[in-house]
This record gives sequence, C-alpha cells and structure tokens, in this order.
Amino acid sequence: MLTRPREEKFLLFLKTNGAQSTSTIGRVLNMTSEAARQQLTKLEQDGFVRATTNVSGVGRPQKIWGLTKLGHAQFPDSHSKLTVQLIDEIRSVLGEEALDRLISEHQREQYARYHSAVDTDSGLEELLGHLADIRTEEGYMAEWEKDEEDYLFMENHCPICAAASACQDFCRAELQTFQKILGSDVMIEREEHIQSGARRCAYRIRKKK
Repeated sequence: MLTRPREEKFLLFLKTNGAQSTSTIGRVLNMTSEAARQQLTKLEQDGFVRATTNVSGVGRPQKIWGLTKLGHAQFPDSHSKLTVQLIDEIRSVLGEEALDRLISEHQREQYARYHSAVDTDSGLEELLGHLADIRTEEGYMAEWEKDEEDYLFMENHCPICAAASACQDFCRAELQTFQKILGSDVMIEREEHIQSGARRCAYRIRKKK
C-alpha cells in the first residue's frame, strides 16, 4: 500500500486522466520530465504502473504510462471479498429471484436517497453537478462536462467493482437510477464501462428533441 504523498499524486492523476506521457505528467504535476520519469520508473518497479511505447509521426517514440491492476487496487473497492461471498451465497441458497429482489430494493433505497439530496426541478447542469458530488462522496470520483450538444457524466473509479463483476444487475440498476434522477426529457447511454475493461464508466446524456 502506498504511503508517500508524491506516489499517491501520480496514481491519482493516472486514475482520473488515463494513460499519459512522461512530459504531460511532469507538466501537470509541476516537475521536470526527468523527475517525473524517475518517479514513474520507481512506480513501475513496484508494479503500480506500466509503460507502453507510442510511435506516431516523426521524432522519438513516447513512453505512455498507465496503471496496472495493482495500481488500480490502491483505490478502495468497498468490502469486496465479503460482498462477492454474500452475492454467491444468496444466489446459491435463495436463488436468482431473491438476488433480483435484493437489487431492486437497493435501487429503490438509492433513488430515494439521491432524490432527497437534489432538487429535481433544477436545470440539467445543476442536477449533474449534484449527482457528481453525491457519487464522489460514495467513492466514484465522478465529474461531468459539456460535450458539444450533449453532456458526459464520468466515474473514474468503481468502489463496488467486485460486486458489479459478480452481478452486473448492479450496473443496470444504477443506470436506471440516473435516468430517473435526471428526468424523462433526457436519454442516457453508457459509452464506457469499467466492467468491460475501460478505465472508467462514462455516460452520454442527450436532451430529447
């Protein structure tokens, strides 16, 4: 487990921004490219990051740095082993229908909690801001941005990743909750999914015409 603030800063930057070049990392973290390279090499030796070589156009190939599985594991996955064990036991002992009821109840509770924390009469951008704040407090490292005519809602971490891997209905339920909170005048489509190997979950939000 990491304890040094500088190492944590490097991993957090790669977690929230995806794979980056040495020069970009150095510039954003206010250090020289050489100092960034030395720190990244140390993190690579410890197994937290890996480098790939990007060859494009003329000039020297660039090293692009990204998190390894161990690097991603430095960010919490809430009680993962116990959660997966409980899901497996519910499925085995009580059956799939009982697990579906449990997820539906979780979804109802989640919607009620989110609904009480936001003003659903607010504009879409204000709603996205409130939702991002709530999800960030829950460990999802959420943010949103305007993307031409649409909006992107992004979650850079999944604190229930192990549970979602064991039962992807959790992901389906969360998407439905987002839809209910944001209202029937928008459409939400998941474009990136951590469970499918992406570095984050990203949702495109379009206003209906």
